[in-house]
Amino acid sequence: MAASSLSLSWASTTISNKLNVPHLNEAHQPTSLSTTNTLNCIRGATIFEESHHNRRALLLGFGALTATLFPSTSVLAQEKPKNYEAFVDLEDGYSYYYPADWREFEFLAHDSAFKDRYMQLHNVRVRFIPTDKKDIHDLGSMEQVITDLVTKVYSSPNQEATIMNIEERSEDGKNYCTVEFRMVSRNFAVDSFATIAIANGRYYTMIVVANDRRWKKYRNQLKVIADSFKVMDI
Repeated sequence: MAASSLSLSWASTTISNKLNVPHLNEAHQPTSLSTTNTLNCIRGATIFEESHHNRRALLLGFGALTATLFPSTSVLAQEKPKNYEAFVDLEDGYSYYYPADWREFEFLAHDSAFKDRYMQLHNVRVRFIPTDKKDIHDLGSMEQVITDLVTKVYSSPNQEATIMNIEERSEDGKNYCTVEFRMVSRNFAVDSFATIAIANGRYYTMIVVANDRRWKKYRNQLKVIADSFKVMDI
């Protein structure tokens, strides 16, 4: 797909409307959790900090045991790239690789997140919301779905978004779509990969972000993360 600059005022139908959930902007995190009836992935602060943190510690601490007990898990069935670690969430049904020197952190409304210890803008985050769709193609045209995702979810009003490329893949009966895009505002610019998938009655989104000035150097490293994202039946 050729690169195209997208006005933020364009597009009449949002991805949130397709999924019957309220709009969430990545740059402006929600201050109220009143919509948790439709956003089951957004936990209360206390619950998130306690149960989520404890479960993540178990997931990370028993990674080797998980690899032994569940060798068929998609990300573990592959040879792990050098200098990457595998994150596998068997409870929520997804997995991915992240750079071995990155550290876990909490990001509001996201189920998991890791960031570079030195360049904290470099990070990966995964979230999911309920959906009655069975596959990403049930959402409609991938070009429209991705356009809505980039311009209505990941962009803030003061940013201009440019979609650089869209790729689709199918693996183990699951379909994925990954978009590369840039967001530019007056003072800074960031580049990202976002990968979407649907499974288990959930619409999963992963975003991998980096500062625009460092994108060329780290793009291939970050693409490994985006391409490694898998969903599994739970």
